[in-house]
Amino acid sequence: MDRIATPFRAFFLVCAAALSLGLPGGGPAAAAEPLDRLYAELADPANENWQRTQADILREWSKSGSPSMDLLLKRGRDAMEAGDLAAAIEHLTALTDHAPDFAEGWNARATAFYMAGQFGPSMTDIARTLSLNPHHFGALAGLGMILEQLGRDEAAIKAYRAALAIHPHQDTLHQALDRLEKKTSGMSL
Repeated sequence: MDRIATPFRAFFLVCAAALSLGLPGGGPAAAAEPLDRLYAELADPANENWQRTQADILREWSKSGSPSMDLLLKRGRDAMEAGDLAAAIEHLTALTDHAPDFAEGWNARATAFYMAGQFGPSMTDIARTLSLNPHHFGALAGLGMILEQLGRDEAAIKAYRAALAIHPHQDTLHQALDRLEKKTSGMSL
């Protein structure tokens, strides 16, 4: 299992680190219009500047609209990076309690739960993230990882495909999808 989880943990940590570079801003409503343009750019398989587009999306997602909530997000991410998952979950729980409509708070806590091996709470937070932000390719990738680790290969394939429909430039997800499709081909009649 570590062979599967290691590249995805790295992906999660890279996303978390990139998100920590976000600036405070106008919140979800103010971000909707630029995000629509960015989602369209990211979905284009021919986009040679997809890394910039991804970074712009991650920066927008990290804007809670409140300096206090941004601080809780930063503290949670810093604790995750330091390996203090209990503190990360505590900070991120405070964030989700005080900003229940901030999708990135739920996603960050889902990541902390995942890293702690608590798949049930992680999946619950992923569901909340996706209800608030259906374009969250990181949450979809995380869902796929968990489902794959639980042996739910067909469901993992669906999650990976959904993530790749939004962000087709994720090589680790293409590899996971290929691996699972090979594994499951011939399993169903």
